[in-house]
Amino acid sequence: MTFTATPCQARLIVETQLNLLWSSLCSPFQVAPIMLWGQPGIGKSQLIRELCQSLEIEFLDVRLSQMEPVDMRGIPVPDGESVKWLVASSWPRDQKSKGILLFDELSAADRSLQVAAYELLLDRRLGDLYELPDGWLVMGAGNRFEDRAVSVPMSSALANRLLHVEIEADIEAWSGYAVAKGLHPDVVAFLRFKPEYLLVNDSNAQRGWPSPRSWERVATLLMAGVELDAITEQLMISGLVGESACTEFMAFRELANQHIDIPAMLRGDVPVSIPNRIDQQLAFVAAVVHYLWQGSTTQQDQRISVFFAIGAQLTSDLATLMLMDALRVDNGTDADSRAEQVFGHPGFERWLELHGVAMDQITPVPNTGLPEGRFTIASARVASQKGVYGASGAEGGQG
Repeated sequence: MTFTATPCQARLIVETQLNLLWSSLCSPFQVAPIMLWGQPGIGKSQLIRELCQSLEIEFLDVRLSQMEPVDMRGIPVPDGESVKWLVASSWPRDQKSKGILLFDELSAADRSLQVAAYELLLDRRLGDLYELPDGWLVMGAGNRFEDRAVSVPMSSALANRLLHVEIEADIEAWSGYAVAKGLHPDVVAFLRFKPEYLLVNDSNAQRGWPSPRSWERVATLLMAGVELDAITEQLMISGLVGESACTEFMAFRELANQHIDIPAMLRGDVPVSIPNRIDQQLAFVAAVVHYLWQGSTTQQDQRISVFFAIGAQLTSDLATLMLMDALRVDNGTDADSRAEQVFGHPGFERWLELHGVAMDQITPVPNTGLPEGRFTIASARVASQKGVYGASGAEGGQG
């Protein structure tokens, strides 16, 4: 059995190593470099890049498969009767800096290049020429042999000195990320309905196939608002995720999209109407969340009122999913203020009466777009409801 980690768990492991590196508990040489394993397109390097952005530290992505050993050690230059080496200027120089040095595609590099990377991975230095600042964590990332990607066996000497983390695709983590990033709601809803299409690398690997990376590109295409005829759109989506996934996705969009004017519903111009089919409901919920924080700020309270009116007609699982997604959306405004608008709205009292038990599902899991601080108001309201309705926390819950 192979132990695998979700992207959120992998991120937590990296953060743990960073905290050890930056604490006085360990010397930099005692903190093991991390090797991330996973299928192509799962988002290994993107995970590290976004972690560095959130921590406001530097990120250096070194693609080993595109380098030569001399690129690692530097260029020999004659110096009288001897030779000196000029080390690449791209390596971090500021001794007070913090960051992550990622050797991407490490498993695709040939043995000579892996050997050249040993010193930085294991000794944090390049001979007497260069030494990595103490605040930098060294990492590698690569694909496995069974992923049908280029994979050169890693030497046992190197493998034994790394902390290995194998990442698996996780629909909950990816959908949370997709909602927070504002990806197209049809893509989010489809993959929640058909999670088996999130990552499929058992078809023609020489063509497009479904992966978190390729689905994000589908979402980008749909969000661009480019006027395309149906055939051209299908060809482009098929080119990204393959024929089978494209066919399923296009059929889902056709059935799920009832042409409900969600912005008009949130404005109160049309009555609340909930679709009957589960695929339509998933698409509907994703669209409601997508448009909730868009539009005039003067009408935000109105949109939240309709949001809770919609939640009153949903089962508890869908209502809770919609609430969690509404808190994850990042539209450039302060996340805590948005949470206060939701939890402080009068409609939330009725929501708790209907779905209070399901509220327990909303936990401040790290790195899912739901930080703990945003639940202060919600927790207080749940507690007050439990005082009224008893330990069950709700009365008349659905689902």
